[in-house]
Amino acid sequence: MGWEIINLKPPGMDKAIVTAAPHTSNMDFLIAKLAYSVIGVKVKFLIKKEAFSWPFGGWLKAMGGIPVDRSRKNRIVDQVVDLFNQSDSLYVVITPEGTRKPRPRWKRGFYHIAVGAKVPIALGFIDYGNKTAGIGKIMMPTGDVEKDMLKIKNFYKDFTPRHPERFRTGLEK
Repeated sequence: MGWEIINLKPPGMDKAIVTAAPHTSNMDFLIAKLAYSVIGVKVKFLIKKEAFSWPFGGWLKAMGGIPVDRSRKNRIVDQVVDLFNQSDSLYVVITPEGTRKPRPRWKRGFYHIAVGAKVPIALGFIDYGNKTAGIGKIMMPTGDVEKDMLKIKNFYKDFTPRHPERFRTGLEK
């Protein structure tokens, strides 16, 4: 498809939360999933429970999908921390925006999972402007969520999404 894949599994990193941004199109998922399949790394990903209805539900679960009920509190952070604690090797991909619509206030569950599981956050990106995808930076959360979120959003501010009108970091002037 003409894409360059960069650093999807950094050496020696067996566990990580992989943030995936910008996320403005379902095509983002397809590109990321194909990229990880090419290098043979199984990933899990969080996705709204509504996506698990017929005919895609079984397929999504088989691909590593973890359904999230966004209509109520469900302890998903604790569930994913437990999943990390039970695994020797695990990558969980999460879109910090939580939706394909413009959202300047990003979700923070991925951050709290990384803190609870004591795993790094790998900043995964999809850049349609350069047709590149991969992991650009790895960081351990410091516990200062505001400071770390600012660093994360600054990392993503210059990438070109498929639909630029749908992407907001909250840093825009």
